[in-house]
Amino acid sequence: MLTQAGLTPTRTTLPNGVVVLAKRTKTTPAVTINIAVRAGSICDPPDAPGAMYLLSKVIDRGTATQSADEISEALDSRGISLAVTVTRHLFSFLCTCLSDDFDEVLSLVARIIRSPSIPEDELETRKGEVLTLLRQDADNPAVRATDALMQILYPPPHPYGRPAKGTSAVVEQLTRDRLAALRAARFAPGEMSVVVVGDVEPEHVQAVASRELGDWSAPTPASIPPVTRVPVTSRRRVVIPMMNKAQADIAYGFTTTVRNDPEYYACWLMNHAFGQYSMSGRLGDSIRERQGMAYYVYSTLDANVMEGPLLIRAGVSAANIDRAIASIDEEVRKLVTAGLTQAEIDDSRRFLIYAMPRALETNAGIANYLQTAEFFRLGLDYDIRVPDLLRAVTLEQVNAVAKKYLSVDRASVVIAGPYSA
Repeated sequence: MLTQAGLTPTRTTLPNGVVVLAKRTKTTPAVTINIAVRAGSICDPPDAPGAMYLLSKVIDRGTATQSADEISEALDSRGISLAVTVTRHLFSFLCTCLSDDFDEVLSLVARIIRSPSIPEDELETRKGEVLTLLRQDADNPAVRATDALMQILYPPPHPYGRPAKGTSAVVEQLTRDRLAALRAARFAPGEMSVVVVGDVEPEHVQAVASRELGDWSAPTPASIPPVTRVPVTSRRRVVIPMMNKAQADIAYGFTTTVRNDPEYYACWLMNHAFGQYSMSGRLGDSIRERQGMAYYVYSTLDANVMEGPLLIRAGVSAANIDRAIASIDEEVRKLVTAGLTQAEIDDSRRFLIYAMPRALETNAGIANYLQTAEFFRLGLDYDIRVPDLLRAVTLEQVNAVAKKYLSVDRASVVIAGPYSA
């Protein structure tokens, strides 16, 4: 689906502020709809973390004109599954339908967004499901380690450190009125982007979006002010004993940069060469393959609107916890002091450039890509510019960001599992 000419989607803005992006593809008679509202978990009230997450579980359970059963029937009869997800900054609605069903499905999703009824009985059911998920998370060393690390890296009032699903006490107390008020306050046409990819003409997408969303009126909410990361000056370590577990999970990390910083591309290459995938990169090669100490080990970079984290994750046996952390320390130390090699950077650069067409082989992949480009205002030609942006990064720039953001002496480390030292 990606050609030398790039994706070349159409982009229009309705008079009320809704952004509509459309890309015609003809591989299959299907359409992917990806609608995002800038109302993620960052919009949770300070005293109610998890409110947006709970809203995502109940928002499709009824509208002003349809019951939950009627919505389910309308989707099921077309073989459609509507996914409602929440990330730090976006509240998203995603589904794929046949081209012939596009008009009706977009109309249904628009009603869910604009006039959810949030029935009391459905809310109680969804609360029970979320409480079950929270109990499962509390018994999961990987979740416990990651959540604790984020709380260390992003202490209050930073929203990135708040638990996205909330706490049992908060979930139990959230009411229908509060969720409805939160949705009304944060959902607005000026906060929405509609991406449609598939076998439908862009002009038709715009016409249907205008019909279903063009008369929606709501004031644009105040933006959430960014919170600057707190500089870390010392090493921090937290142990969460879970003595009934057979495996320990290690979360080890740092805060880094924002997505729109020019040095993001150097960070991206650095992280990929260091340990983006558990079977490759320095971390996987050393700790998992050569030393055989970890079931998995990898690193992730999540540069975002605010300075995002670089996290190193590892799953190890109880006997290997201290050795694995020492090995991570050693790899971080070598990265900072000696740097990566030109060959490592060149390999990562080639991989990232040639991986892009594979990521854009499906309608869903293209839609997700276009939403990301829209959210960060990267431009309609971003897919064309990415290779040159990566090629412009030098080895010196990559090693400079490693020195800037990583340090064994400033690492935050969390261990969750059969360990009490």
